[in-house]
Amino acid sequence: MSPSSQLAIDARGISKQFGQLEAVSNLNLQVQQGHIYGFLGPNGCGKSTTIRMLTGLMTPTHGTITCLGLSIPQQAEQLRSRIGYMTQKFSLYDDLTVKENLRFIADIYGLSPNACKRKIDQLQSTYNLVPQTNQLAATLSGGQKQRLALACACINNPELLFLDEPTSAVDPQNRRDFWEQLFDLSEQGTSILVTTHYMDEAERCHQLAIMEQGHIRANGNPQALLAKMEVNVLEITANNLRQLKSQLSQLSQVRSAAQLGDRLRVLITKEINDPTQWLKQQCSTLDERNISHVNASLEDLFVTVTGKHPHNAGAPDDTHG
Repeated sequence: MSPSSQLAIDARGISKQFGQLEAVSNLNLQVQQGHIYGFLGPNGCGKSTTIRMLTGLMTPTHGTITCLGLSIPQQAEQLRSRIGYMTQKFSLYDDLTVKENLRFIADIYGLSPNACKRKIDQLQSTYNLVPQTNQLAATLSGGQKQRLALACACINNPELLFLDEPTSAVDPQNRRDFWEQLFDLSEQGTSILVTTHYMDEAERCHQLAIMEQGHIRANGNPQALLAKMEVNVLEITANNLRQLKSQLSQLSQVRSAAQLGDRLRVLITKEINDPTQWLKQQCSTLDERNISHVNASLEDLFVTVTGKHPHNAGAPDDTHG
């Protein structure tokens, strides 16, 4: 089997322009079959536009796309019966019950009455929706809506799932449960492309791409990406953290300085051989006991490759997100 035949998605050099705006620029993306591939980035960076191109909903300005061995957008109609797509905002029918929403999607895919009943019963059990079977979708909680949307996206046993910021409106426990369900699907062979701006979710992915302003700034296995970072990460405990942050942020060797409670987390380029001594030279009031080396996080990686903090890097959500 050739390497390309093991790819669920193989996108080469794809770009998308809207007039003078280039929402996605020369993007390369390869997703292995059965893997969960994460797109990490702020709103407006091009994640949703990329998904629309990969599913054939939007034609790229440049580049080539193959999904499940099909050329996209030319064979988009054949692709649609083999994929599932969960949008960022809940897009099912509020005035239908849970079961009615599932039945409606099953009818779209042409399931027979017997197959429809079996599949709906299975999905309601898998995603813990049996108690809500006759409840209107409008009255569901955020977590219940999320589970219903995932169940509907899986009604056709998709080989490839596209999930566009699926956990943006749910609490941490529901997010954790949702990811356990994704790993069950991955274990069964389903390939998953999921966009997120949550660092803990990105860390769960088999592969990860960090996207900014239409460009992929880094991609690979999360732990391998952390191992290749060109910074030392230190934390400082002191009384004057705000003043210290302002002082250190002016230095070219400091990629980032961010306060975390009673600590200041500082990213220093690896050209500094002894960052602890270097910090003491910059700030004479610091003692070595106030400085500690810590492991890098995905948030540190994001800052390193984009130069921005993930929580304030994005513009408000827009149509080219």
